[in-house]
Amino acid sequence: MADTQQKRVTVAIDGPAGSGKSTIAKRLADRLGFTYIDTGAMYRAVALWAMRQGVDFGDMHRTEQLALAAEIDLAPGRIALNGEDITEAIRTQEASNGASKISAVPGVRRAMVAKQRELGERTNAVMEGRDIGTVVFPQAQVKIFLDAALAERVRRRLVDLTAKGEQIDGEELAAQMKERDERDSTRADSPLSQAPDAVYLDSTGMAIEEVVENILKVVRARMTNGREYH
Repeated sequence: MADTQQKRVTVAIDGPAGSGKSTIAKRLADRLGFTYIDTGAMYRAVALWAMRQGVDFGDMHRTEQLALAAEIDLAPGRIALNGEDITEAIRTQEASNGASKISAVPGVRRAMVAKQRELGERTNAVMEGRDIGTVVFPQAQVKIFLDAALAERVRRRLVDLTAKGEQIDGEELAAQMKERDERDSTRADSPLSQAPDAVYLDSTGMAIEEVVENILKVVRARMTNGREYH
């Protein structure tokens, strides 16, 4: 059992909204043959459920109840909530803002962290979010803090939203993302912060593959003691 536990590898990628965590984590998981776990999508799922139920994001009791009851299933490129595929439904700006608000509720975070640990303990995983290296898996073998300049993060998010047919003013989006950065970094429970042993990587001006290769170098350097991690 100890040997199995030793061989399981977790790559934790944290960082602010729009830094490219999802795109990079997916590519990295594919290259390594690991399971990709999008923790942000899990919070979006609970936020979506709250919106559908008419539950206020600030209602700590009701939102915690939803988080505890939520049956969230992750498959490559897909996420299901209580048996319903909600992959596209959670990718709106409304769901994104809701996820940031709902993730500030301590009971919601406790419920989600428990689910995330359960997922991560089953397999080699690339897990991305805002507190993976500090709270969810502080023992992760590889920790990356992925960042980018706010203007670049806004540009990327605008491209994503436009591709999905959503229209939003660039200045309004910048204000929302700046507010989200502030909320995520200052919340009392599990704030967004760089783990002391995380490698900081600024992806501004870098191509996706360049970022992936940089992280792969870190993974290989940390795994050079001969352990099998494929």
